[in-house]
Formats: sequence, structure tokens, C-alpha cells
Amino acid sequence: MSGVGLWQAAAQDRFETNAPISATSLAPVSSESFRLFLDQLAAQALAQGVSKRTIDAVMPTLTYNARVIALDRDQPGASDPNAPIPKFAPYRVRHVDAARIGRGRSVYQRLRPKLMQIETQTGVPESVMVAIYGHETNYGAYAGDFDLARSLASLAYEGRRRALFSAEFIATLKLMDRGFPRAKLVGSWAGATGYPQFLPSVYLKRAQDGDGDGRADIWSSEADALASIGNYLRFAGWQAGLPWGVEAYVPASFDRQMIRARTNSPRCPRVHARHSRWLTVAEWRAFGVVEAGAKRLPDHAMVTLIEPDGPGTPAYLTTMNYRAILDYNCSNFYALSVGLLADKVEH
Repeated sequence: MSGVGLWQAAAQDRFETNAPISATSLAPVSSESFRLFLDQLAAQALAQGVSKRTIDAVMPTLTYNARVIALDRDQPGASDPNAPIPKFAPYRVRHVDAARIGRGRSVYQRLRPKLMQIETQTGVPESVMVAIYGHETNYGAYAGDFDLARSLASLAYEGRRRALFSAEFIATLKLMDRGFPRAKLVGSWAGATGYPQFLPSVYLKRAQDGDGDGRADIWSSEADALASIGNYLRFAGWQAGLPWGVEAYVPASFDRQMIRARTNSPRCPRVHARHSRWLTVAEWRAFGVVEAGAKRLPDHAMVTLIEPDGPGTPAYLTTMNYRAILDYNCSNFYALSVGLLADKVEH
């Protein structure tokens, strides 16, 4: 599961950790200082159109959540962005497992009529939407229980990404102005919420009504959640009819220096640095790099090669649609496992 949905604490592949997290080692926070900061946030929210009624109802109830700050600081890569990236294989075993595949197939079959309609509207395959739903919240089984308002106010106060979290806090207040009760606005410690684990600002931009009731309720309606996922990927540049990628065979004698990337991505550079430069499928085939299974890519499609665990291990040719999944959550482990799960779900 992506954990924080669209936002990551570090621009690198993330992995699960069982390390203990404690808030007791953090420096104590002055309640007066926190309250003064909330007054500033309230003024910003009012200036951005949040109603005084919502501000007056929420601001006096907020307290600092040290647990959220501890979780933030414990993120892999938070202290050392150059830490070694672990192997993908164990992550794949955990995230593309028989139980998740089985539940995904059940969801896929149960929601086929709605999924087909969303695919027609967005161009995003049904199975990809289901796979993201499965990764984010285990098909709705767990979407987090942190109070968004308290978590985001605490993260904004802490200050390392004040502009980001202040904006997300204000977006949360705007959701309350739209009639969503605070009790519904819960999610991950970092503010990701609902079945798709959208940040509040992303909800305001990309949430869609999928069940026709005039309201995009991504916390209770699977149709709304899946339509919102499809809409997000559509705006991220998803190309209808093009696979996300395929597992590939790479010859043992292949010279990887020939295909090193020549540019650096400004977003998530460590994630994108693991990819080769772009070549057409026909050019890769000329190098002896070919699809490992029955699934085929168009000769003219531009793709990159990624070998997450190095030469001699499973490799993947990925298209621009893989980059759309990275836009949703900038982690190669996440994007690869979403694509692989989607392939399993629809077969």
C-alpha cells in the first residue's frame, strides 16, 4: 500500500519497516506557540474562502500530535536520502500475493459494469484502477484513522514542509465546507484519505462522482473512488490502449552503458534515475531485449528499461502509462506492483 498516497517524504523507493516509532524523543512543543501558529493558519484559510463557521468549529479543538511527527521523521530516506534501496522481489511477494490477487478479481467482477463505463470515459483499464484501489487501502479494508485536521496542522507547524501541509490543512477545511463531516475526514498520518488515498487538495481537483448521486464520496462509494482514480490517471497522461509495460528478457551480454539515461528528472530523481533512456520497442528488440511472456507492446511505442534488482533478475519495459502510475505515487516498487497486480486481476 502506498501509505501516503500521492505524497512521499523522500524521493526514493519506499519500503515497509517494522522499526519502533516513538514520540517521546521529540522536543516538547509549546501549546502557546502552536496556538499562535493556528491563528495564522486560520487567517490564511479565511483569506482563501473557508467559512468562519468551519474555522471557529475546528481551530479551538486542535492539539499537537507528536505521534504524526515521529512517523514523518521515521520515513525511509528521511535522514539519509542516499541510503541503499532494498530489493524489489520481497516487496513484490508482499504486494502481488495470492490474497490480494483473489480479492482484486472479486472486486473486478463485482464492479465490471461500472468499471467498463469509467474506462470508456477515461481510457484507463479497469484492472489498473482496481490494482491501485487494492494497493492503497486493500480494497477499502483500511484507509487510516488519523484525524486529517489534527495531523496536517501538526505537520504544518513542525515546519519542514510547511507550505505543503498548510495548503492540505486548508483544503481539509474546504472539504468540511462542502458538507463532509470531520469524522469522515480521516486517513493516513500524512493526510492521504479515502479509498484512493487522495490528499485533500487532490480531491478538490480530481475527485469524480461515479455512481451518479451528484457527490464524489471517496470514503464510502467504490464507484466514486474508482472514477476518481481513473480521472487522476487521465490527467496524469494515461494513453488509452497502451499497456503499462511488460516483463522483459535481457541478454546476459547486453551492454547497459548504451542505454543510460541522458537527462535527469526534476521530480523524484532517484526513482527516475533507475530507468534507461527512451527507445522504441523495435529498437529494444534489435538489442535482443524482448517481451518475456505472451503480452506484446507496439513496435512504435517508446519504452524504458528498469531492472529493479539488477542484471540477471526480472526486468521490465515500461511505457508512458507507467509514468502516469508514478505520478500517482512516485515509487518504482509501487508502480511495478500496481502493473503486475493489474495483469493478474484481469486474467
